Amino acid sequence: MPRRQSLTNEKIAPGRQKFAPAIGSITLCLVATLYVLLVTNRMFWTKAYGYFIAEPAAFAAFVIGISAAIMALFTFFSAKYVTKPVLIFFVLVASVSSWFNDQFGVIIDKEMIRNAAVSTGAESSHLITTRFITYVLLTGILPSLVIVWIRIVHRPILKKLAYNTAVILACSAIFVAAGTTFYKTYAGIGRAHRDMMDTLNPVMPITSAVRYVIDAQRNANVVAEPLGTDARRVGAVDNGKPRVTIIVAGETARAQNFSLGGYAKMTNPELAKRNVVYFPNTSSCGTATATSIPCLFSVYTRQQYSHRKGLETENLLDVLTHAKVDVTWLDNDTGSYDVTNRVSYTFLPHSADPRFCQDGECKDEILVDKVDGWLDKVKGDSVLVLHQLGSHGPAYYQRYPEEFRRFQPDCRSNDFSSCSQEEITNAYDNTILYTDHIVAMVIDKLKQRSNSISGSVLYFSDHGESLGENGIYLHGTPYIIAPSQQTHVPMLVWMADDLAKVAGFDMACLAKQAAEGTYSHDNIFHSVLGMMDVSTKVYDPKLDVFATCRTPSNKLALK
Repeated sequence: MPRRQSLTNEKIAPGRQKFAPAIGSITLCLVATLYVLLVTNRMFWTKAYGYFIAEPAAFAAFVIGISAAIMALFTFFSAKYVTKPVLIFFVLVASVSSWFNDQFGVIIDKEMIRNAAVSTGAESSHLITTRFITYVLLTGILPSLVIVWIRIVHRPILKKLAYNTAVILACSAIFVAAGTTFYKTYAGIGRAHRDMMDTLNPVMPITSAVRYVIDAQRNANVVAEPLGTDARRVGAVDNGKPRVTIIVAGETARAQNFSLGGYAKMTNPELAKRNVVYFPNTSSCGTATATSIPCLFSVYTRQQYSHRKGLETENLLDVLTHAKVDVTWLDNDTGSYDVTNRVSYTFLPHSADPRFCQDGECKDEILVDKVDGWLDKVKGDSVLVLHQLGSHGPAYYQRYPEEFRRFQPDCRSNDFSSCSQEEITNAYDNTILYTDHIVAMVIDKLKQRSNSISGSVLYFSDHGESLGENGIYLHGTPYIIAPSQQTHVPMLVWMADDLAKVAGFDMACLAKQAAEGTYSHDNIFHSVLGMMDVSTKVYDPKLDVFATCRTPSNKLALK
């Protein structure tokens, strides 16, 4: 008994000492290592095995090396009062992350953390299903309770320090040996498959969260530098009517499911009758709203853009304001991600309008409902941004009213496991059908006021969506490895006939150019300036989709 007391620095209550098993701290770290690697890393090992399929020896060394590295990490936190809370934290993080890895093919990187951080409670609640709770209970909470229950046997502090150091050094040596032995193989596979380590739980989610927090703190006091302060309208439209552009910023619409682009199911019946110009080959700036929205409204191209650059530089809306264009943003999604910091902004779900809203979310028709009131107040050149909830998943069925359940059977659940692939796709297609209706109604609102305004509409989606292709659902996959379903987005333009004629827009030319060309969110900033005839040094005609189909083509360069 004295020896047992010398090995532990925990004081054990008599009842607990009788029933709780005792285990050494290093042994517990080993058990926890094996648990998280075997239970919460299915996606990681599946991918790795596929990448190493032709190199079984390298894969075996990879398994050993990764296991040794995790063991070294866990052992680093083997200390009195530290071991249990840290291991519980690791297990819970690994449990939650593995659910999203395995169910949706999601990678928890920094941008995914950023997107999650700005999600609304209503949006997040759709991901908290019964199966999710059950999974976390069994793989996260239950093993955590076991860790709480057991007694940890510690060595005296100096012996413990020496023993822990020996274990960490031994594991590190194994990791280095495995890496150097097959270095060429790992380097080649790593270059070819940059996502190889992105789903390692709990390391990558924790690393991503830390990177996000550091970025957030570093960017907390950033002040946007002025941009395009020289901006001005190049003369009024000759018909004397104010020019009005309504930008419909879509959410999670993928081009693959737009019948305007050739999709077999008629998902765009109303827009097909509105004489719009559709751009079938358009790519997004990101795969999540928190990246795409600030990026596409920025002056930067996708390759140039970073979150910090977006914060420290004014954007398209500011340039329009400098040109004395009235700018308003109506939001039915999750926010504007600092794009509207200096313009008029309204978050419509806060209205809880019972005609459109339920449980903190609103159907997109609430946006259209506000258009007439806004148009009544238009006095001069104006831009209105309507930010849709669109096709945001997984609760697709909540994005459209009953009368738009045209494609059936449709998935009526936010748990994809309870629906067939056909049902999931049908529900998603119904969201596109409803978006078609929303954009068509916006066009009609402008048509109805053709005697008093010169109107145009620009629609695009922020990013696309995966519907189970290659086992991936939803969106947010790192851009470098993202499937085309998440980056190929719809974009279209409608312009009133009198505006096109007076302002020199050749819509037939634009339609031909749109069908044959390749475009992206990089074009938005400069094309909107072109639509509004705003001249500024930051305008680039090469990125304006209208520039080559105008007369005169150098209109914005005129003094």
